Amino acid sequence: MDSPRNTAINMARPVQLDQYDSVRDHVWLRLNDEVVRLERRLETLRDTQAPHASIIIATYERMIDRKKGFMKRWGMGSGQG
Repeated sequence: MDSPRNTAINMARPVQLDQYDSVRDHVWLRLNDEVVRLERRLETLRDTQAPHASIIIATYERMIDRKKGFMKRWGMGSGQG
């Protein structure tokens, strides 16, 4: 009995593992979505007065930098996807 996980994601972004470009596009889309979510969280955190907000902000900024660095090293420009 087949029951694929995350059916909505699989339908929206079919990945053909035997095709390099398909996998590359899928990875770019995933990373780009993660960066966008982290940037939104940063905006929210900057407006709060939480006691540890600065630590969380620094961590999110590092995560964003690493994800963007990975994308740049692998030639995944902002226009891809």
